[in-house]
Amino acid sequence: MRLRFTIILVHFMIIAVTCNAQNEAIINDTTFVNLKDYSSDFILDMKYATEDNFLKTKVYDCESCFLRLKTVNNLIEANNQFKRKGYQIKIFDCYRPLDVQKKMWVIVPDPNYVANPSKGSIHNRGGAVDITLVDENGVELDMGTTFDFFGIESSHNYRDFPRKTLRNRRFLKKIMTRNNFESFDSEWWHYNLIGSRKDSLSNFTWKCE
Repeated sequence: MRLRFTIILVHFMIIAVTCNAQNEAIINDTTFVNLKDYSSDFILDMKYATEDNFLKTKVYDCESCFLRLKTVNNLIEANNQFKRKGYQIKIFDCYRPLDVQKKMWVIVPDPNYVANPSKGSIHNRGGAVDITLVDENGVELDMGTTFDFFGIESSHNYRDFPRKTLRNRRFLKKIMTRNNFESFDSEWWHYNLIGSRKDSLSNFTWKCE
């Protein structure tokens, strides 16, 4: 009887240790992660890792998309829904170090288009993405303006576009908001994960692989 009790006790101890190890391996949903480690179904065109941006200078050392895990999870679900309809998310920007935000503010000190670094951007919190959609041939959908176009035409409220363009914007917004993102009025490409304003600002930089 005592032997059987000992065996049962050891068995439960093994289960407890295993559960603890699994719990320790679980990543907190506010942890910054590399999107490519969770999905290869996105097209990356990280503008600030090139000179093809309004800064006209490269401010990221390499093309990587880091976000908080909760942002990644919702973004993947949104992309899965787009894919079922024959489209795919193309990403222009993800997490942005606070030092980069300061550089952008110097060039465009307009809170309608660049967040004041004294308060920070949702990009600096790992909860924002700048995106568009491509079709099955990798061709970007017509959204009326290019990414980071600083003008009224970039606003969701601007209506002087062909119906197809307005339909594309509505389609992007519909799926993104369905997956816990909120749009930014003056930028059709910018989406924030709901609740991410509560996360802290960050200035970490990632290592290029």
